[in-house]
Order: sequence, then C-alpha cells, then structure tokens
Amino acid sequence: MGSIPFDHRRAWLTADATSDLSRRGFMVTSLAVGFAAAAQPVMAQAVTTNGEGLIAGEVAVPVAGGVMPAYQAYPATGSGPFPTVIVVQEIFGVHEYIKDVCRRLAKLGYYAVTGELYARQGDVSKLTDIKEIFAKVVSKVPDEQVISDIDSLVDFARSSGKADITRLGITGFCWGGRATWLYAAHNSKVRAAVAWYGMVDPPMWNEKAISVFQLLPKLKVPVLGLYGAKDTSIPVAHVETLKAELAGTSSEIVIYPDVGHAFHADYRPSYDRNAAEDGWHRLQDWFKKFGVA
Repeated sequence: MGSIPFDHRRAWLTADATSDLSRRGFMVTSLAVGFAAAAQPVMAQAVTTNGEGLIAGEVAVPVAGGVMPAYQAYPATGSGPFPTVIVVQEIFGVHEYIKDVCRRLAKLGYYAVTGELYARQGDVSKLTDIKEIFAKVVSKVPDEQVISDIDSLVDFARSSGKADITRLGITGFCWGGRATWLYAAHNSKVRAAVAWYGMVDPPMWNEKAISVFQLLPKLKVPVLGLYGAKDTSIPVAHVETLKAELAGTSSEIVIYPDVGHAFHADYRPSYDRNAAEDGWHRLQDWFKKFGVA
C-alpha cells in the first residue's frame, strides 16, 4: 500500500509541532493481542464478532516520523469502495474491543480502520493501573499528534482502494470520544461523527487542553454525542450545557438517564445493553442521515 507523504500544511499543526512529532521514536510497533491488562477481568457478555465474510487484520500506517500499527476491516465481497469509518480507541488503546467494533462496522458494509494513537509514547495494554496509564502515556500524547495521525488513517484508507472517503465518518469511545470531537472540528470533509462519552471539559490528564465548548465555533460536522447521566468523570450538568449550546444546529446530544461511563464497552462491568444497543442504532441512523452509509 505504498508510502503516503505527510502533509505539512495540515491546519492543526505548526511547523514546530510537526518537527517535534518527526523526532519522536515509536515505542509500539504492533497491536495488543486480546484485551488490555487494566480492563481485566473480561466480562462474560463481551461481544465477539467473527471475521467471516470480511478482510480484517493488522496493517502498518505511515504517519509523521514513522509507522503506526493499525487495524482494518471491510467486506470480502463486492469491489468497493466502501463508505469509511475511522474508529478511535478508548483509553486502553487498540485492543480486542476496538478491533471488534471495526469488524461490526465492516459487517454493516463499511471500511473501518483504527490506529494505535499512543504508538510514540508507550504500550498501555500491559499496564494494570489506570492512574499509571494516565501518568506514563496518555498525559504525554498531544492533541496535535492525535489529529495528525487520524489524518494519516484517512490517507491510508484512501490509498487502500477499498475506502470511499467522500463518505467519511468517525466514531470514538471515552478518550476517543473526545478525539472524535477534536477531529470533527478539524476536518470539515467528515460527513458525520459519533462521540461516545467523550470528555467535554479539559481532560483530567491535561487541564490546559482545549474543551469541546471551545471547538464549537469551528464545528461544521454534525456530531452525535452519547452520554450517561451517571458518568462520574463527565459532569452531566456540563453535558446538559453542551446540549443547550448545540440546540438548533445539526449536532445532537443524547443523555441516557440511568447509565454511567463506558456503557458501550461490553467486556466491562459498566456495560449497559439497552443504552449500548440504542446508541449503536443511533450511530447507524446518524451515518445514513448525513450520507456516510
């Protein structure tokens, strides 16, 4: 799939930031096998989507300064190109759950791709303590790098010959939910975005980082935000404020009254089947409504 040139004109990167990204080494060169250590034990209700009828597996994506391990999935039948969804990892990186989400989307007829966006900073899959994950890795991942690497995932999808990036969507969970908001504000060519419980305030790992509220003036992409009213890490009052600010726009906020954080994560105790299935149906309808599907 050939080398893809990095575009130094990308709006979110200054020349200094791009140079800094290029100087960094890569600490992760392949994806985790199974589920992240900090997410153990895996609950019995964890969804497993088989690869029957799919082309699915690990790939290498050229990014600024090196190569990022990634995972793609798309239908084995039909010549494509298929509508494209970028899947953004949760706090635990690209482990089995995120790969499975890609396969679920591929079963629906999408080309789905996700990348290990912590590749330069470290492998969180083997860390057992969430505070250690924040301190050792997540706090060191700049937003500029995240945006740049998602750009590279889009470039990779384009080069595959299997992805129609004129029908581009993005979805992400937890840490990736916030990144979904960031990317929706960055790339106006995204047709629709679905952010699952992404932090609306500056995140706890970087209190100086931009908030979702600060992104709203430049937001041209319709975003569906899915949140739980009992999420102890995202104050529901702030989500209600965001909902009010988005009233009258193409974006929408849904707040599930009886669930907390990570309600879609079927391998964790936080999973809520009703909210997760409702959110998944809403995602499909959202992508259809705005021309991704």
